[in-house]
Amino acid sequence: NRPLDEVYPVIYIDAIHYSVRDNGVIKKLAAYVILGLTCEGRKDVLTISVGDNESSKYWLSVLNELKNRGVKDIMVICADGLSGIKEAITAAFPNTEYQRCIVHQVRNTLKYVPDKDRKAFATDLKTIYHAATEALDTVSEKWNPKYPHSMKRWYDNWDVITPIFKFSPTVRKVIYTTNAIESLNSTYRKLNRQRSVFPSDTALLKALYLATFEATK
Repeated sequence: NRPLDEVYPVIYIDAIHYSVRDNGVIKKLAAYVILGLTCEGRKDVLTISVGDNESSKYWLSVLNELKNRGVKDIMVICADGLSGIKEAITAAFPNTEYQRCIVHQVRNTLKYVPDKDRKAFATDLKTIYHAATEALDTVSEKWNPKYPHSMKRWYDNWDVITPIFKFSPTVRKVIYTTNAIESLNSTYRKLNRQRSVFPSDTALLKALYLATFEATK
């Protein structure tokens, strides 16, 4: 509940999944971690929430909570394809750019590409987000005959992939991926090794808070 800064240049959102017991039934829940990059360049865990039902309504409540704690402006929100996040950002912070995580985008593209073509395909994908926007059609024309649906997600998500082109190469390195949160995620993943099933979502949240404290103290 602590007050937050009024402005964050970048906020990253990522999720780790856990098994949780609910009324005798084991189900998968996602722990959503929101990491802010302050104007001074410091990383700050803003909030952790546990849920299983992503929607624009859910994300709007999360973002409104940030506003209630003092956040007035966010330059870029970097996240993977969280359901409803785009609509929620538009409603809560209409001037904020939503940047889809390019690293996740590349991984999803290469998931169904055989090893023999993966390296060459990945090299071509780099031309899209390292160079000019016209490279998308060039890469598609090259690989679509062999992998017809491989580039569909790039076209579907183009409006939330392209914000990086508004910034310098130095800034692009900061916002094109959620990897800034990966060191935290490695700490959170240890919880899965320590306990295969959590007795409740409250117990999971408590464990996440303690892990965050240990990782950031």
